[in-house]
Amino acid sequence: MPRPPDEAGESDRTGPRDTLVRGSASSSGSAGSTATDGSEPTSADPPGSLEERVVASRLVHRGRYLSLRVETIERSDGSRSEREIVGHPGAVAVVAIDGADRLALVRQFRLATGGTLLEIPAGTLDVGPDGGLEDPELAARRELEEETGLRARSWRRLGSFWTAPGFATERMHLYVATDLEAATDRLGPDADERLELVWLPFAEVLEAALRGEIADAKSLVGIFWYGWLRTVEGR
Repeated sequence: MPRPPDEAGESDRTGPRDTLVRGSASSSGSAGSTATDGSEPTSADPPGSLEERVVASRLVHRGRYLSLRVETIERSDGSRSEREIVGHPGAVAVVAIDGADRLALVRQFRLATGGTLLEIPAGTLDVGPDGGLEDPELAARRELEEETGLRARSWRRLGSFWTAPGFATERMHLYVATDLEAATDRLGPDADERLELVWLPFAEVLEAALRGEIADAKSLVGIFWYGWLRTVEGR
């Protein structure tokens, strides 16, 4: 299973640090942009006005690949607050379309929701012994094969987004996979995963998403993003 990167000071940590918002996307909710050519989101916030600086950090829990820290932040006006931050190495999700314009989905039970969800294939980036993160494109190829038994000859990166910027560091990298074929000597799902592969025409998937029958956030982002892309490219 993936492990979280090592963090300085397994117990309390004090002193100035970089801003709490990691990466180039702002957590303030202001407008930004993400290009479909793989460039990273950019923030529209004026520099310094909304910045929160971490002045102390306390590790509360470390799991198999998640961590929970309580971060004390200081604003530009000198006021302070605490933020509860879930550390996550990041993840990938794949919009996999076959030659018949069907989307590959997986149905699985999600304990946090108390039921099953229909989702696009996805998974967490592996973390190496040195704390380095798996390359997202390689992770996307691995997850597609593990969860569906498929490989793709054509890949396209749509972009990336924060899944829950109010409290988590997870960044999701989104890909489109086409020219699908069954994998020989396939990689299997994780031992604790139980998945059911579901094929649906993409038009039906869009309708199901609009009816609220698909309730998984990353899947909705992937479905609507890909649907928009097809529209603007005239496909």
